Amino acid sequence: MKTRAVATMAILALTAVNYAAARHMAREDAPQKIAITARRYEFSPAEITVKKGVPVTISLTSQDFSHGIKFTEPAVTLYGAKGETKEVTFTATQAGDFVGQCSSFCGSGHGGMQLVMHVTE
Repeated sequence: MKTRAVATMAILALTAVNYAAARHMAREDAPQKIAITARRYEFSPAEITVKKGVPVTISLTSQDFSHGIKFTEPAVTLYGAKGETKEVTFTATQAGDFVGQCSSFCGSGHGGMQLVMHVTE
């Protein structure tokens, strides 16, 4: 009887440890979420930081006009019409600082509408 109680306790302890490890791994695998607002002629925030090798979901909300974000590296393109929120998920494969541009002409300040992505190790 005592052996059965010890075995049951050991099984319960291992189950709890496995459950905690599975929850921790699920949180680590979930994409980092970054919300960006676009309006003439700026992105807010204007700079974001992501980790190399970690999935990221960017949501872009265009407030006043159609706006988009285009990064050459990492290869990310996202477009949203006025009032829309669109999402894209990606994983950066190299570290560095990358500049994204608004990809939908939005007026005279369009050329200066940039978003800087810092990718860290």
